[in-house]
Amino acid sequence: MKLYFAPRTRAVRPRWLLEELGVPYELVRVDLSQQENTAPAYLAVHPLGELPTLVDGDVTLLESLSSCLHLADRFPEKHLAPPVGSAERGPYYGWMVFAELTLDPVVMAFYRDVQAPAEREPSDAAVEKHRARLTAVLDVIQRGLGGREFLVGGTFTAADVVMASILHLANTLLLLGGHPELVAYVRRHSQRPAVRRAVTG
Repeated sequence: MKLYFAPRTRAVRPRWLLEELGVPYELVRVDLSQQENTAPAYLAVHPLGELPTLVDGDVTLLESLSSCLHLADRFPEKHLAPPVGSAERGPYYGWMVFAELTLDPVVMAFYRDVQAPAEREPSDAAVEKHRARLTAVLDVIQRGLGGREFLVGGTFTAADVVMASILHLANTLLLLGGHPELVAYVRRHSQRPAVRRAVTG
């Protein structure tokens, strides 16, 4: 397997999962500062020049979520996804998609606000709208966790990889102040040895 990777991108998610799985893979570093993602060689792999790309034999996956879903199912003996047909499988899918399609966009809206030039700073009304949406989304996650250590089935799964990685950015942006259980969740999973290996280099 081959993972095209750059730090501080969504490529960290499948790399974290690969490290949790403990399976061999080739890491291909893409230097965004040198615009290597726009070079013809990389565009032949990912036509949009985005990261990550996971290549597994004849299978090429262009999104972090599909990569994580694929990897967890590819190695069922590692128990990073509930078994197909189990009671936990539906909630597992639900949290994976909720993290990527509901949580990530609202966190990224705040991230873009932080990066925006002063002349393009959002209005107070826009910020309040974003914050109300974020609070509602975080409330759903905190209730779903219910004080548990993991999202699904009482054990660590790929759903925790995706959720914790996005919540980590939210925590870095100081967006989790009203959700102490989520801060504890992020800190707990950020200390996993696989995370530290995944974010290096």
